[in-house]
Amino acid sequence: MQLFYEILPVFLFFIAFKFYDIYVATVVGIVATFIQLIATRLFTKKWDKKQLITFLIFVFFGGMTLYFHNPIFVKWKPTIVFWLFALITLLSQFVSKRPLIQHLMERMLDGKAAVPFKAWRNLNFCWSAFFFILGGINLYVAYYFSNDAWVNFKFYGITAALILLSIVQTLYLMRYMTDSKTDETTR
Repeated sequence: MQLFYEILPVFLFFIAFKFYDIYVATVVGIVATFIQLIATRLFTKKWDKKQLITFLIFVFFGGMTLYFHNPIFVKWKPTIVFWLFALITLLSQFVSKRPLIQHLMERMLDGKAAVPFKAWRNLNFCWSAFFFILGGINLYVAYYFSNDAWVNFKFYGITAALILLSIVQTLYLMRYMTDSKTDETTR
């Protein structure tokens, strides 16, 4: 259910593009992302930083697409978001006690895994590289393929890639599943 909630703006963008055009889809995407941001704020009583960053970038690049009537700006939005997440994920290894992926995943594991620090760093680096590469692929598709192909890639390709890496991550973490908490002393 959480996955559907996260990709809902992308899905609505996709549907609007298929029935109208990239400009209507851009407006729908911005509005859907805004509604998602506000809904998350109302239900959790806090701002989701990832959604906030995505919304601000979407407003900027989507606004440029609408103002200049040029779809290339909205096509850049996923790359900017992915590269920003890649940078944040990578830098978290150097400026924080725990890599970002460890910080995000430990709550989900609920103390049922003893994952060594080195494994968290490797996983963190993997996500950072993934976001960087996915951003590059997005630009390639944006510049060398039609709007229709790019929208299909954005919906099917990026979603499938994220699900695939999540499955690989789950399989990677399963080897550490135990009944004890994460061992912080294995640094």
